[in-house]
Amino acid sequence: MAVLAALLAWILLACKTQVDAAPDPAPHATATRAPPDVTRRMRTTNAPAEGDVDAIVRAAVATAIAERRRVVVYVGAPWCEPCQRFHHAVEQGQLDATFPDVDLVTFDADRDSERLASAGYVSRLIPLLALPGPDGRASGKQVEGGIKGEGAVAYIAPRLEQMLAD
Repeated sequence: MAVLAALLAWILLACKTQVDAAPDPAPHATATRAPPDVTRRMRTTNAPAEGDVDAIVRAAVATAIAERRRVVVYVGAPWCEPCQRFHHAVEQGQLDATFPDVDLVTFDADRDSERLASAGYVSRLIPLLALPGPDGRASGKQVEGGIKGEGAVAYIAPRLEQMLAD
């Protein structure tokens, strides 16, 4: 009987030692592996054709704050070559590394000029990239205009980066 008790104690001790020796990988995997962040790219949202600009922008800012992102109001036009090139670069992900947390709320300069002006988004040139204030109206921080040709994005992007840094 003593031999049987000793054998049983040895088996229980061996099992406990194996469990202690082999740590559970799940806590380590959870602590070191975060889900991929699919929001780390520049995003665009086309503004609706109707409605107050400041209300549209305020709603975009509220969403962006919840997602730890920033909003830039973008005003362009389909006929504007620098606008087309910038928009294409955004679509192709060419600006994601520089602006991973920026949401562009896009407006059409021809369609939306009056309502943009009523919210303070005014420029002589397009594209217009402007930072909104907390009320959704233009804050006064903006960059406008571009150049034609392949250098359009290289001309606009550093100016946008500087505006966001100020």
